[in-house]
Amino acid sequence: MQAAPETDLLSDQQATEVLSPGVYVHTFGCQMNVYDSDQMVRSLLEEGFEPVLSPSEAELILVNTCSIREKAEQKLLSVLGVYRRYKEEGSSVLICVTGCVAQQEKARLLKKAPFVDLVVGPDNVHRIAELVRWRREENRPVVEVDFTRPDQYRFAKAVPRAGIRKASAFVTIQKGCDKACTYCIVPFTRGREVSRPYEEVLAEVERFVDAGVREISLIGQNVNCYAGGCSFSGLLHRVAATPGLERLRYATSHPSEMGEDIFEAHRSIDILCPHLHLPVQSGSDRVLQMMRREHSASDYLHKVARLRESNPGIALTTDIIVGFPGEREEDFDATMSLVEQVRFTNMFSFVYSDRPRTWACRHGDELGRVDSKTAIERLERLQARQREISSLEAGKWRGQDVEVLVEGPSKKDSSRRQGHTAHNWMAHFSATDEQAPVGAIARVRVERTSHVGLSGHLVGIVSWPMRSGDSHA
Repeated sequence: MQAAPETDLLSDQQATEVLSPGVYVHTFGCQMNVYDSDQMVRSLLEEGFEPVLSPSEAELILVNTCSIREKAEQKLLSVLGVYRRYKEEGSSVLICVTGCVAQQEKARLLKKAPFVDLVVGPDNVHRIAELVRWRREENRPVVEVDFTRPDQYRFAKAVPRAGIRKASAFVTIQKGCDKACTYCIVPFTRGREVSRPYEEVLAEVERFVDAGVREISLIGQNVNCYAGGCSFSGLLHRVAATPGLERLRYATSHPSEMGEDIFEAHRSIDILCPHLHLPVQSGSDRVLQMMRREHSASDYLHKVARLRESNPGIALTTDIIVGFPGEREEDFDATMSLVEQVRFTNMFSFVYSDRPRTWACRHGDELGRVDSKTAIERLERLQARQREISSLEAGKWRGQDVEVLVEGPSKKDSSRRQGHTAHNWMAHFSATDEQAPVGAIARVRVERTSHVGLSGHLVGIVSWPMRSGDSHA
């Protein structure tokens, strides 16, 4: 799965800080990791951990990792070096590494960082409280990275945390991936595809909406392959019927699985947001074939055309890898051409990096590796052009009123508010918490734009936050 397709969550490696009783959680990577971190916090709440405001005060430091790119492992070791000093200063804090790097490295991680107390793979995060308790009782490192058999896998039940108001929430509907993209480590770290029964999904959505959440994002490594008792399009229609739900999103999608039923859903479901993250990875058929992506550039462009017929104005974002082994200059030119045709509102692009056990890693030399200087130069050209396109696309909103789901104070200026439009643009505007509380849908007049978002002033409130229980009154 690529990085999370939700504004800040779409960054290469995001560190999300989650505060909870007795535990400090540092999360890297995709929306699935953010969701898993939240589930671990909920589990640990039942163990009586006290709240902490910094890792220096924690009884347990959880580092939830991503291994999509090599940089993620480097960042992990760097972060662990920082947290190690608490142990060196005499603290009894436990350090636990969870997520995809834990699954990838297993016990080898203890050799690189022998001060780590627990190594826990994604299929075992629901057992975090039990494993922490076992570590304290046995006083020796814990390595728990076995995959659960698909027919025995159980999804964690998310319950909104009391006293914390959120405008939006993730709901996991599927985990794992059965695709065989030659560069991707996800099948090795997240395992086989497993779909969550739709009844569980609907119940979780209802719990969040009843707690005041206005927007739900259905997440999974490959949501289009959902098979939890209905089709993915059927699930979209069922979730959209939830009383009180204002917005619906989903991620991540594979282009080869986008069918007519999904296009119909974008046409007929009013609350399905006019934004989609649809990774393409390359505009070259030759490279796509080496990546084993199961689609051509023309296939991708056809799907884009169908989406825009179904929902004119839909905003599209994507992932692109440059410097894949064997990529030639004409292949990169084909990627630039596709970018010009689609005009993505945002893009998450990276230089290829070898991932252990993948086909591209094993065969990169024979394909012909792209030297670092060339790959970086291509990436810079791509990103420069995308910034220009993003600026132009954002500029179309200047002078218009947009509806913004208020998420809280601006991270850059606490005197302002921030949130996302339905098209997934981050918007900042002048208002107080009383004027635009979390969960409100605000009408904002756009005054300034850039390649990263919109800025303006509050015109009015379209709808106020719901109180707990209002959706089912």
